[in-house]
Amino acid sequence: MTSAPEVLFVCVHNAGRSQMAAALLDHHAKGAVVVRSAGSAPADTINPAVGEVMSEIGMDLDGALPKPLTTDAVQASDVVITMGCGDACPILPGKRYLDWQLDDPAGRTVAEIRPIRDEIDRRVRELLAELVPATARPTGH
Repeated sequence: MTSAPEVLFVCVHNAGRSQMAAALLDHHAKGAVVVRSAGSAPADTINPAVGEVMSEIGMDLDGALPKPLTTDAVQASDVVITMGCGDACPILPGKRYLDWQLDDPAGRTVAEIRPIRDEIDRRVRELLAELVPATARPTGH
């Protein structure tokens, strides 16, 4: 690939799982991947408990807002990762789709969301290693 791979994370409300995944991939990729997130039925705000578990690991979601899923966002992406949005995500030819079965953090406590965050982080690191080998990633922060 000559240009940075583009990844879109999709969940229903774009207030939890997809926001965590996007923030984690963006952090680990250090600019080597274009990252987006969206929701099939976006909420008004990020889940406050999700913001709290992310701040525990030094990531600030205060400026993040849930965004609606668009066909254009899917079209622009090389990899589309769904997280419990069912059939709401448009399926376009030539796109790679992954479905990550993860618990929804909605209505859960911070203690219950931490393992979800950690599992997302594990999967994001695996995806990054596949998309952009460590030797091709920028160093520093």
